[in-house]
Amino acid sequence: MQLEIQPKRFNGNSTMRLSLIKVNRLVKITFIVLLFICFNSLAQNKGVLNTDQGKIKIDKHIYGHFSEHLGRCIYGGFYVGESNTKIANKEGVRLDVVDALKKLKIPNLRWPGGCFADTYHWKDGVGAKEKRPTIVNTWWGGVTEDNSFGTHDFLNMCELLGAEPYLSGNVGSGTVQELSDWVQYVNFEGISPMSKWRKENGRDKAWNVKYWGIGNEAWGCGGNMTAEYYANIYRQYATFMTSTEKVKPFRIASGASSSDYHWTEVVMRDIPHNMLEGIALHHYSVIDWSKKGSAADFTEQQYFQTMQRALQMEELITKHSTIMDKYDPQKRVALVVDEWGGWYDVETGTNPGFLYQQNTMRDAILAGATLNIFHNHSDRVRMANLAQTVNVLQAVVLTQEEKMIVTPTYHVMEMYNVHQDATLIPFDFTTDDYALGTEKLPAVSVSASKDSAGVTHVSLVNIDSKNTKEITIDLRGGKFSSVTGRILNSPKLQDHNTFEKPDFVKPVVFKQATLSSNTLKVTLPAHSVVVLELR
Repeated sequence: MQLEIQPKRFNGNSTMRLSLIKVNRLVKITFIVLLFICFNSLAQNKGVLNTDQGKIKIDKHIYGHFSEHLGRCIYGGFYVGESNTKIANKEGVRLDVVDALKKLKIPNLRWPGGCFADTYHWKDGVGAKEKRPTIVNTWWGGVTEDNSFGTHDFLNMCELLGAEPYLSGNVGSGTVQELSDWVQYVNFEGISPMSKWRKENGRDKAWNVKYWGIGNEAWGCGGNMTAEYYANIYRQYATFMTSTEKVKPFRIASGASSSDYHWTEVVMRDIPHNMLEGIALHHYSVIDWSKKGSAADFTEQQYFQTMQRALQMEELITKHSTIMDKYDPQKRVALVVDEWGGWYDVETGTNPGFLYQQNTMRDAILAGATLNIFHNHSDRVRMANLAQTVNVLQAVVLTQEEKMIVTPTYHVMEMYNVHQDATLIPFDFTTDDYALGTEKLPAVSVSASKDSAGVTHVSLVNIDSKNTKEITIDLRGGKFSSVTGRILNSPKLQDHNTFEKPDFVKPVVFKQATLSSNTLKVTLPAHSVVVLELR
């Protein structure tokens, strides 16, 4: 296209002629700039998926969960006891909760804390229930803990779930001997005082627990330690955690809070790597710790801020991994994000120490974007635990006496479980922005994998609260003939399930994806989560 403005002759008026030439040039420049802007706009939300280049496995343990003695997570959530209840159970464990979690294919479950772990003495929770001593849960609500749900109850429940147990050892108020005895009690099948006691308490066969946390948040509720002090304490505890013929403990150090990079530096530097299999990281998507905001009644500004905190996970993992790479270039030590999720004010009328909150489409977006980040860093992130499973924080299940519902976060975890143990596919993706005022966030979050049957799955999250995104993906390294998918979406970000309307938010078939000559085109509605299957 050629644009020209032909100046008229003005009887030798050279000044006017020069002015018109300048205008002509300005129009041409403006047109070129507009073409450039238009081209760049069209180039947004595009990606290249190299389906034949994957090498790294997305460890299924990224999909772990967390169950603390906190509020109604254990009592009334997982556990209702065996007497005086009409709720179907096995040895006191709710079967409706078990069935729901089995559909998620949860790979591991962390217990008994959290902050509670460093006040918990496991020997109080074994043996005849009527003889178990009580304690006060000083961290969460000041309620009396009767220890009716203990080691046998938890480990047997994990067998029901088909999940591996992840036990958090008491370092803050416990002893090396106490943790060493616990390892022997649950893992040793030979003759010893602890294995003998286990058999007397009704369990002949060892559970062979692999995953062990050595303390929790040692920088805070686990003892207010310095990194240097904790590293020495860790070495002492780890020394006495013995292996058996069937299992070697996977020892996880208490790790950093969000951006405390000094903590990771010291732990990686001061703990010999033959004594360390994983290092934890905790990060909650909190707007303001003094005023967190409502879980279900929030503004777009609060949504934006929550997503800012959630997407910070990308930076945190990158920077902590860089420190770990310095000491462990072979990436032998795993980064274990064993507490993550949204944290808001408790629901009105509930105990502030019970941390009971609703779960909305905001939390579904948060979960989908966070899991995509974990996938894309699965060379280092090989385990994670959403906080928490039932009735606490970003729960996947809520209970009310005999009733049980699943949340939008549950649906995302279920949709995404196709990625468990699949091979991460490199995804070169460019997204436009989700802007609010002068601040911006990447609008679309993505990840992809190929499972053992050769089926490719693509996860897409539109973080933008208002705008649909048109996405084009160039599929390389294979030939695809079909695309199907599911979507989790709702008219409002505040939408959630209730005991009166348990299926208000749920996945449905997604029909806005087309495939032509290995080009995938997707129309992604505002604030939605989509998982596609390509064959």
